[in-house]
Amino acid sequence: MKTVFFDVDTQLDFLYPAGALTVAGAGAIVKALSSLTSFAGANRIQIISTADAHTEDDPEFKTWKPHCVAGTTGQQKVTGTLLSERVVLTTAIGSLDEIRSRVADASQIIVEKQMLDCFTNPNLRPLLDLLNADRYVVYGVVTEYCVRCAAFGLLETGAQVELVADAIKSLNAAEERATVERFQARGGRLTTTAAATA
Repeated sequence: MKTVFFDVDTQLDFLYPAGALTVAGAGAIVKALSSLTSFAGANRIQIISTADAHTEDDPEFKTWKPHCVAGTTGQQKVTGTLLSERVVLTTAIGSLDEIRSRVADASQIIVEKQMLDCFTNPNLRPLLDLLNADRYVVYGVVTEYCVRCAAFGLLETGAQVELVADAIKSLNAAEERATVERFQARGGRLTTTAAATA
């Protein structure tokens, strides 16, 4: 079974108290994020990492306060969530051959986005087709927004999708519970960092 880890928006602006759009209590999952990344690296499990990469006047800032502006400190991923052999897929549309050549030797593929849903990056679906994983292990922030978009989109591939319950964080506990229940109702599974790294 081919497994791919799917790391959602584990960026400084979300995870640390000084971040521009910090998620309360998100610092508590950083150790789990690091464990998942280390395990993937040691076991040659590819990681897809989504990352907000906004312009200074991004339309999203009409809804959310400015965050993860490309090139700023806050846009960077937190320590422990990066592997050395990585590539970035921007939203610029590339051919399948270009994607294939770029990701061939990458342990980690960072998929940039300007909207909540990572599938708005037109390169993500071709990438998933190329990787052809049987199982996705999903974690990151925020559960009821970007993690939900990733997890539900991955379910549409027909692969087994697992959500790492102790490596996600929400803005609203009730909305998180409802999101997880819908995820499970659609065939998604829950796991833990310990189980995912066993």
